[in-house]
Amino acid sequence: MREALSENPDATGGVVRDDVLSALLSTIRLSGSLQFCFMPTGDWQTDATPSLAGLSPKASGTMPFHIVVAGNCWLKTEGEETELEAGDVLVFPFGTGHQLGAGRDGKLVLPTRDLPQKPWREIPVLRYGEATQGVRLLCGYLQWDGLSFGPLRQALPRLIHIRTRAANDGDWLRATIRQMVEEVDRPRAGGVSMLPRLTEIIFIEILRQQIAMAEPRSVGWLAALADPALSRCLSLIHADPKRDWSLEDLAAASGLSRSALADRFQAMLSTSPIRYIRDWRLYLASVALATSGRPIAAIADDAGYATEAAFNRAFSRAFAIPPAAWRAMARE
Repeated sequence: MREALSENPDATGGVVRDDVLSALLSTIRLSGSLQFCFMPTGDWQTDATPSLAGLSPKASGTMPFHIVVAGNCWLKTEGEETELEAGDVLVFPFGTGHQLGAGRDGKLVLPTRDLPQKPWREIPVLRYGEATQGVRLLCGYLQWDGLSFGPLRQALPRLIHIRTRAANDGDWLRATIRQMVEEVDRPRAGGVSMLPRLTEIIFIEILRQQIAMAEPRSVGWLAALADPALSRCLSLIHADPKRDWSLEDLAAASGLSRSALADRFQAMLSTSPIRYIRDWRLYLASVALATSGRPIAAIADDAGYATEAAFNRAFSRAFAIPPAAWRAMARE
């Protein structure tokens, strides 16, 4: 960043009240995913700590998911058991250990270890048992680096569970899931590429529902969005992140004094407005590095850094690797 954000008393003039969630969701790009079909019968159970070793290129940001297409089963996670039915969608944003099964003390099945070697010409279908009727799941993982943005990471639960049959607005999700099943059952040219895109669409919709419907808390990103002054401040930042916002600009637009805005930011988000801007710019830079071929110097300038060296240092502190290595990892 140009080591200090400039003082500009007119910086808030003409800024549109952009939707913070829309600004966030527009940056979502999955850097990897994997999908397979899992069809066990009788009494069965998966390993309580399924391993993604060998499936995912990196551990951080890897989110297992399960979609119950047919039948019923149970989920055990963190000491709790939940009954699942067709139409249920599960996402584990932080890779929390979990176990699926049907019946009690059933045979152990290890789908992540039984997958064939890649590359795949068709989506793998793993069958356990000979019965024609049983549970059918679409499983896999999503690779998303959005969790590197701290406020969002803190706003998400360890488990996202959507029951599409019970949701009033679940028709769209159910239709997309049916399309995914169609791609598995009737393989066509391009099907292996189509399924990750459908998975990404479902993930964005689930994330949007989760953020919009979550109960506001006294602290955290959702609480800040519910606070009129902080919501206005965040809207300005996300509407124009390249602008050289000063604390005075943001305080005036929020209807607070500089000290009151700083105190409220610290209390709800455990950071300052200026640090929030820097973190958001660095996150946007990480997206640009992964999804574009723009020179690092240009991305550094967009992020507000006067030199590429200063950007490299800040990015390495935030993401634990330099920008060039981040880009190379994304391309792999």
